[in-house]
Amino acid sequence: MISETKHELLNFYGISKSILELSNKIEDQIKSKFKEIDDVKEYNQYKVLKAMQQSNLSDMHFNWTTGYGYNDIGRDKVEQIYSKVFNAEDAIVRPIIVSGTHALSLCLTGILRPGDELVSATGKPYDTLEEVIGIRESRGSLKEFGVIYKQVNFLPNGEPDYIRIKNAITNKTKLVLIQRSKGYSWRKSLTIDDIQKIIHVVKSVKKDVIVMVDNCYGEFLELKEPTDVGADIMAGSLIKNPGGGLALTGGYIVGKKDIVELISYRLTSPGIGKECGLTFGTTRTVLQGLFLAPYIVSEALKGAIFCAKIFETLGYDVLPKYDDPRSDIIQCIKLDRPESVISFCKGIQAAAPVDSFVSPEPWAMPGYDSDVIMAAGAFVQGSSIELSADAPIKPPYNVYFQGGLTFTHSKLGVLKALSQMLKDNNLKGI
Repeated sequence: MISETKHELLNFYGISKSILELSNKIEDQIKSKFKEIDDVKEYNQYKVLKAMQQSNLSDMHFNWTTGYGYNDIGRDKVEQIYSKVFNAEDAIVRPIIVSGTHALSLCLTGILRPGDELVSATGKPYDTLEEVIGIRESRGSLKEFGVIYKQVNFLPNGEPDYIRIKNAITNKTKLVLIQRSKGYSWRKSLTIDDIQKIIHVVKSVKKDVIVMVDNCYGEFLELKEPTDVGADIMAGSLIKNPGGGLALTGGYIVGKKDIVELISYRLTSPGIGKECGLTFGTTRTVLQGLFLAPYIVSEALKGAIFCAKIFETLGYDVLPKYDDPRSDIIQCIKLDRPESVISFCKGIQAAAPVDSFVSPEPWAMPGYDSDVIMAAGAFVQGSSIELSADAPIKPPYNVYFQGGLTFTHSKLGVLKALSQMLKDNNLKGI
């Protein structure tokens, strides 16, 4: 009876019998992977809870101040808890950090000075950092302020080039950047072991080099975080993994106390730093989101594995493959044609709880060098821990699928994407 009722409901979404049968088959094949995810989830849930208990979190910390924000005990408590969760000395967690790119930009501009050298150990960074650095010309870039930039690309097999990373470090090198997630690249996302090896290589050449990790999309995927294995500073977005779908906005920075202090002067101004800045009543949702984050991330990860397996079965190239080790929540599918990318994103949008009636189209988004299509009918605008998909409209026409506050919703997004591609004659294998 339950199965029949479910089938009737899925008919509402226009999911064909062939796609539904394929879905059931795939779900049976991946269940063993879910146990591994649940084990990591359980550990990280206890870790977050421990940090809150050790910090003596109380309901009084959900209050907030006005004006300059002096003595905001809620703000201070959030940053104390983030420091403990990520095994760091200090943290900045603020709603006035508007995105992951903003958090990373604050780190780079807070640390680097004219004449310093920045080395990216993981190739060209995510598109929106290109203008921050000056890879693409932009007013106010690091390049404009005299910061030297160079990068070490990955080896042809997708592994970090440890030898060239070692050789890239010079007397001028102030900071080495590691991007954990693949971004819009066809390469594996870095595991904690990979990050630890890069840090070891860098520090073996020059101990005082600052190693910074872009941790966007990677929080709570493994038992450890980059700051557990030697990263000096790390940043990410609250509307990705650590916000748990509840944080309304914001970003975080965690790391060594003296480096966080430097960055705080860029956040506000020299002499003020972390001492000011309102939280605008977001403390409760930020902490409740963090509490839920290990569970939410595990659900999104299950959705990514389901997506990988079903498209792999249909003959598409996917990265990572469904049974590969994972270090972010992003699933990349090579669709080969722009029409297929657009169909996929339209299907994801149609599965959304918000703006499901909207049809996404490619457009010239600020910070990107090509038109980009984004499907994201989210409760929090732009939240990519919620079900979403995006892609630059350029060869090889890869689409990037991520998020889902529940596996059920993530799965429905995949089925709607398949259905839309089938309807538009842009799906192979069925």
